[in-house]
Amino acid sequence: MIDAASVPQLRMPSGRVWLVVAVFVAVELAASGRYGFHRDELYFLAAGRRLAFGYVDQGPLAPLLAHLASVLLGSTPTAIRILPALAGAATIVVAVLIAQTVGGGAFAQTLTAVAAASDPVAIAGAHLATTIVYDLLGWALVLLFVLRALLAADEHAWVWAGIAAGVDLENKNLILMLAASLLIALMLSPSRSALRSSWLLAGVLAAAAIFMPEAIWQAQHGWPALAMSHALSTEHSTGGDYTGYIPAQLVYPGLLTLPIVVAGVLTLARRPELRFALVAFALVVVFVFVDIPGRPYYPAGFYPLIYAAGATAIEARAGARRRLYLAAPAVGALATLVLILPLLPLATMAKLRFLHKLAYDQGETVGWPQLTNSVARVYDALPASRRRATSIFTGNYGEAGAIALYGPADRLPQPLSGHNSYWLWGPGKAGDATVIALDSVGQLAPHFGRCRYDTTFHSPHDVDNDENSSQIWTCTQPRGPWSSFWRSLKHYG
Repeated sequence: MIDAASVPQLRMPSGRVWLVVAVFVAVELAASGRYGFHRDELYFLAAGRRLAFGYVDQGPLAPLLAHLASVLLGSTPTAIRILPALAGAATIVVAVLIAQTVGGGAFAQTLTAVAAASDPVAIAGAHLATTIVYDLLGWALVLLFVLRALLAADEHAWVWAGIAAGVDLENKNLILMLAASLLIALMLSPSRSALRSSWLLAGVLAAAAIFMPEAIWQAQHGWPALAMSHALSTEHSTGGDYTGYIPAQLVYPGLLTLPIVVAGVLTLARRPELRFALVAFALVVVFVFVDIPGRPYYPAGFYPLIYAAGATAIEARAGARRRLYLAAPAVGALATLVLILPLLPLATMAKLRFLHKLAYDQGETVGWPQLTNSVARVYDALPASRRRATSIFTGNYGEAGAIALYGPADRLPQPLSGHNSYWLWGPGKAGDATVIALDSVGQLAPHFGRCRYDTTFHSPHDVDNDENSSQIWTCTQPRGPWSSFWRSLKHYG
């Protein structure tokens, strides 16, 4: 068992670590303006224009930050991706502080930084202004403060762990899974006496206080987050999701980072004071496999600790192979970067059909202005007298977010959708005499007397994404106002 007095105080990372961080941020920002917005970013920008204490599918943090960035810096992909890049950099620094806490010296800290910066999940997450990167940072901070509380006997760290968890709850509720797994693991460990700390109780109360506004919002709206969680679990629990889950756990940390991961897992198992963390990690892996295997990256919040533990073990025995350990994660990241970031010319990416499934999120950043223009052409073809009573209804929040962002330039009305928070926002006073149905005629046809096909959208270079081949129809002769059938249009996922 480690002596608390021997655990070093946290100190500023070395210049080598900051160099790794700088390279990480530079790569993220260099790729930030390529292709376009991701569907989730468009949705978060729309949510940010409707600031609230909660939404159906995430907390208010990511939409708020995306909105602030767009207001201060402009509504461009690069502008809203600066904060995610910095959050990814902060996660690397926290991983290094974890390495310090578990006894890692200068080399271990540098190796931890390189491994964390080469992490495919972190690289992908820091590229987009969504919830993922803030969740990774939140998990890393909670793990750091829990380790400080246990290993350095710093009971005040429990409060900081609670604050970090509370802020992350305003981003995504996944942090509850980490908290539950840590609680169970500590109850089964020799460190269970730490659970009686009054400072731990203070941390829990701090997290609850920070989360309270969103909890009240959820209660007022019938806890849509629970319905959303059930919908996602159902959607992402196919046979293929289950069979691909375990291999994904080997791929997501990076193939050439695997020796560090193996060393990290073994270190957590061999060191009694760290064994609780391995139990907690195993619980998270099992829970995700049982509940939502189609999201195999959810356990990635533990990677900073695993990298730090592995780097500390390698530091003690690597000898002349240290440079090889440092180079391997970076080489692995470089080899797979085109699958993670939009580095290829769009025409080249479109021709490499095998990339469409491997680089799904890249495809989802293509074609939104053109899709909006296709809708605008249908709208402009209507007689001027009909446009005043015309609305646009989309099949998903990405399409609605695109029209909300790009549509005003074409004088389009604000879009409607039954998808997630868009359904909760309702139709308002939108016209119902004529509805342009984008990728949604199946939902609207039962409620209108006539629906006419207009056109099919094809994404630039025929990139195979979710919007390619989407049909646009015009529906008229409504059988009732929006309020008479709006409830039937709701779909979460």
